[in-house]
Amino acid sequence: MTSRLRFVVGAVLACGVGVSVSAAQWLNSPTPGVPRLPNGKPNLTARPPRVGGHPDLSGVWQRREGEIYTKGIDIPYQQWAADLVKQRTSDGGKDDPTANCLPWGLPRIEAFSVQKIIQTSTVTIVLYEYLTTFRQIFTDGRKIPVDANPTWMGYSVGHWDGETLVVESGGFNGKSWFESHGQPVTEAMHLTERFRRPDVGHLEIEALFDDPKAYTRPWKTSIHLELMPDSDLIEYVCNENEKDLVHLNSK
Repeated sequence: MTSRLRFVVGAVLACGVGVSVSAAQWLNSPTPGVPRLPNGKPNLTARPPRVGGHPDLSGVWQRREGEIYTKGIDIPYQQWAADLVKQRTSDGGKDDPTANCLPWGLPRIEAFSVQKIIQTSTVTIVLYEYLTTFRQIFTDGRKIPVDANPTWMGYSVGHWDGETLVVESGGFNGKSWFESHGQPVTEAMHLTERFRRPDVGHLEIEALFDDPKAYTRPWKTSIHLELMPDSDLIEYVCNENEKDLVHLNSK
């Protein structure tokens, strides 16, 4: 089974959504600008491309297999948040927004959806395969609005610190789950991410979560993404012919 097929099947099982998976691989189309080895295969350890004097983060990415944000992390829950996680776990995740074909939201989608990054000098666009959700990271010098309209993906602004893109996000609606175990995300969360591309084939994201309504202190973790060269996003429909939700219950 290909890694792309494993991702799609895993996402379907995680969400409890009845999506038929037929061909899970996009037509093979060589990605322009990717350095090649003598045999024509992508050279994933080459130096990353640059645009506007900075590393170019553009490409189609997926998380390294087996990685999740909270693996090995001692999460500093407030008591109500710890109790909520226990309740959601015992309920079998029946209230998981993704089971209702709602957005995964940040930061969850960053670690679980195939994503396509398109970098320009003033904004970096991230297109997520799951539910065709998108994210805009503004790098034109603006700040996060004080009264940002609350959304699943929040409002993101970024700046370069040497070779690293530092992204600050706020304006969340507090409806998403951190991961499938039901860790809460509130509207008070401030997310700081550091994107670094050490070579062509790898993207590192270090994340600092500061959500004083749910956790006793800020906490940090990281995720690693791998380039999917010569591929592209494929359509992902969640709520078409969905038959599983009515069968989800606390038992």
